[in-house]
Amino acid sequence: MTFDTENACRIDKWLWASRLFRTRTLAATAVRGGKVRVNSHSVKPARMIRAGDQIVLWRGSQQMTVTGIAVTARR
Repeated sequence: MTFDTENACRIDKWLWASRLFRTRTLAATAVRGGKVRVNSHSVKPARMIRAGDQIVLWRGSQQMTVTGIAVTARR
């Protein structure tokens, strides 16, 4: 699978840039710990995501479902 780097971003970087996690390290740890799923699949921190992907994440006992409408690597 190939990705256009303009239209894709790493999941850990996107979670940090969208302010769902305070640091990128915390985002990567959550992804590695199985607390983040993209399109109902467990992923690694380097997984590239695109606009339209559905991201489900757990923060404590709270579940959040987010649909990415845009991809940005800048905070």
